Amino acid sequence: MTVIDYRQLYVGGTWSDPATARVIDVHSPTTEALIGSVPRGTEADIDAAVAAARSAFDDPEGWANWHPKRRGEMLEQFAAELETRGADTAARVSMQNGMPIWLAQQFEAGFPPLLLRYYSDLMNAAPAEEPRAGMLGGTALVSRRPVGVVGAIVPWNVPQAISFLKIAPALAAGCTMVLKPAEETVLDAFLMAEAAAAAGLPAGVLNIVPGGREVGAYLVSHPGIDKVSFTGSTVAGRSIAETCGRLLRPVTLELGGKSAAIVLDDADLAASIEAFFAATLLNNGQICWLNTRVLAPRSRYTEIVDAITDLAGSLSVGDPLDPATKVGPLVSSRQRERVEGYIAKGKQEGRLTTGGARPAGLDQGWFVEPTVFADLDNDATVAREEIFGPVLTVIPYGSDDEAVAMANDSNYGLGGTVWSADQDRAVDIARKVRSGTVGVNHYTNDPVAPFGGIKESGMGRELGPEGLHAFQVLKTIYLPPAV
Repeated sequence: MTVIDYRQLYVGGTWSDPATARVIDVHSPTTEALIGSVPRGTEADIDAAVAAARSAFDDPEGWANWHPKRRGEMLEQFAAELETRGADTAARVSMQNGMPIWLAQQFEAGFPPLLLRYYSDLMNAAPAEEPRAGMLGGTALVSRRPVGVVGAIVPWNVPQAISFLKIAPALAAGCTMVLKPAEETVLDAFLMAEAAAAAGLPAGVLNIVPGGREVGAYLVSHPGIDKVSFTGSTVAGRSIAETCGRLLRPVTLELGGKSAAIVLDDADLAASIEAFFAATLLNNGQICWLNTRVLAPRSRYTEIVDAITDLAGSLSVGDPLDPATKVGPLVSSRQRERVEGYIAKGKQEGRLTTGGARPAGLDQGWFVEPTVFADLDNDATVAREEIFGPVLTVIPYGSDDEAVAMANDSNYGLGGTVWSADQDRAVDIARKVRSGTVGVNHYTNDPVAPFGGIKESGMGRELGPEGLHAFQVLKTIYLPPAV
């Protein structure tokens, strides 16, 4: 395999030399071999990127002051350039974080252009100003303006789709941006930069500086940043919230989850098994909204445990670049150690029904078998804490009310599902679940609807018109009564 090496950063619309010669080495989670490297960003590189974004935003003739239609035309070119690189983007993501290639083609190649077009259309349809007749005489002109320079920090699990949850609405609104990708997934970010350059995105509108936590912390606190958008762990989100609170800086936080799948007593899991897999074990268990707590009625508990055990045990584990693979490796050896630590706790707390080890025959790479635990309660460690791997816990309940109470008994509130043959009944249950999102017999983040969490799952929303509003500020002009 050819090693992919970059030696410059994409800042100010050009490829420029970094402040130091330090690099981030990227290793395959499948083979553990070196597959690429990029410059390791520093505080000086963040300074340069923020300065470029600030200059682009403050330009009276620049991006923020373009007509939305003109911005939309540029973003359409960006979308088209991303599409021409879609296969390469999907492959790079799979090579870096273990995402199965069929999923990367949907999430990482397909979703970003879709979001660019959605937010361009949304911005074009929005009125420039809304006149409101005053109750005290006069008129108020209310408009939405871009918030300014955005500092965006994204994780490694779904790097391109999550990046464009931020990039698409921010750029459509007229903001400029500094993006810090995770160290584990940087090669796809540089391919994105190539697409931005080929599209002719104006200098400074999008700047990309990879680096570690210290670089991210510096970006969050930088005096040139007007808004922060972060996706990642709850621990990091708390720190970012503290910084932004002290600076009175707006922030959107999409954090962790321990969502519950409520299987009602009339559910036909066999008829929805693909959708159930997608809601519980997708991307090797490395998605924040996955329903890793499965709540099953006592009247059918053994049957449902067996069905989930059969599902997990049937999944093909292997090379993520093989289209037949359902479960690839975890992103790193450190992540596998974390997941294996939780599996060890689960074995002490409940009954292991399948998995729980490293797959036979896969001696290289950071693989873990899809794992299911049964006969434990909602207070078990593996039922309370986010594991971020292919590990499910199946917990029994008595009544519908008890299932809802158990689903709500969590520090998190990001996702969830309800499974039933009766959609009206399932929707009624879903309304009672305290979570930012809930699916009925499936789970899909649709671009038209807001996505985000409550409690320790974060604050603010992405997607939908609300995702655009997160990058805008309201402005009112008061006009006097007509004489």
